Amino acid sequence: MRTLLVTGGAGFIGSNFIQLSLKNHAVRIVNLDKLTYAGNLDSLREAETEERYTFVQGDICDQPLIEQLFSEYRPDAIVHFAAESHVDRSIEGPAAFIETNINGTFALLEAARKYWRSLEGERKDAFRFLHVSTDEVYGTLGETGYFTETTPYAPNSPYSASKASADHLVRAYFHTYGLPILITNCSNNYGPYQFPEKLIPLMILNALEEKPLPIYGNGLNVRDWLYVEDHCRAILRVLEEGSAGKKYNIGGHNEKTNLGIVHALCEILDEKRPRQDGKSYREQITYVKDRPGHDQRYAIDASKIKRELGWVPAETFETGIVKTVEWYLANMEWCQRVTDGSYRRERLGLEN
Repeated sequence: MRTLLVTGGAGFIGSNFIQLSLKNHAVRIVNLDKLTYAGNLDSLREAETEERYTFVQGDICDQPLIEQLFSEYRPDAIVHFAAESHVDRSIEGPAAFIETNINGTFALLEAARKYWRSLEGERKDAFRFLHVSTDEVYGTLGETGYFTETTPYAPNSPYSASKASADHLVRAYFHTYGLPILITNCSNNYGPYQFPEKLIPLMILNALEEKPLPIYGNGLNVRDWLYVEDHCRAILRVLEEGSAGKKYNIGGHNEKTNLGIVHALCEILDEKRPRQDGKSYREQITYVKDRPGHDQRYAIDASKIKRELGWVPAETFETGIVKTVEWYLANMEWCQRVTDGSYRRERLGLEN
């Protein structure tokens, strides 16, 4: 039985990762999550019935707690998702991003280093610390080119700067202390259980409630989109077969403008849940002031993970986006519960 300590497992990607991992009956999961606004145990109801799953509410900045979890559960690997992740929130209040994404990662690394040094033989050799990061650490691209694993870091928001700092810390612990780390940098995720401040669920829910569909600027900012289950499969592949000290870019090979995403969502909703007045949801699109420091284009070169580990995404954008809309339409009760808290799809990240 292999034990994984997962941080931030009640969040969007973390909850999908836990559900996928538990399908392997030789895996036990310990989920450490602070349960901030974006952490939701509703996303893990099926996991809670599984004896191989344990939830612990706590903060990754609490190093004594982390050391206690290492001592009690003796994990074989750490999969570190826990992070403040929304760019607009980082513009409004960067302090939480520095605390969680940098200081929290540091506390986790320190506890992991002490624990790893206590291991012996095969357990020590097999231990891994996998840090899940973002393509936003690389900054912005022009109309051509792709982010590779050697692209220089040039973060443009407090969020991406905090994640870049965490990446550097993780890398340093490999080169300084020998801690066997792995780093993954992924493109924009979408799919089930995503908190509705993010573009795709926000637009779905606003559309259904006949609210405006706000597009930043001209809507031509480009992102590479990755279905969340594909991302989780890639993380498992890196964890199982990746070489210690290496980083892997994970992308969906799906470059889309923000406006194109919203148009696609409107078309699917027009078919699957038509407006009562017979008009298209496109009529709800509005254009709002652009986000400060809004990166123009992200695009991932995922050839390394394909070449070295044999991973490629199973979903195209066309298949993944339909699955996503269908999931939200079938889970409106979940959406209602997660928006009962402080976030009610208001505009965040405006300049003061």
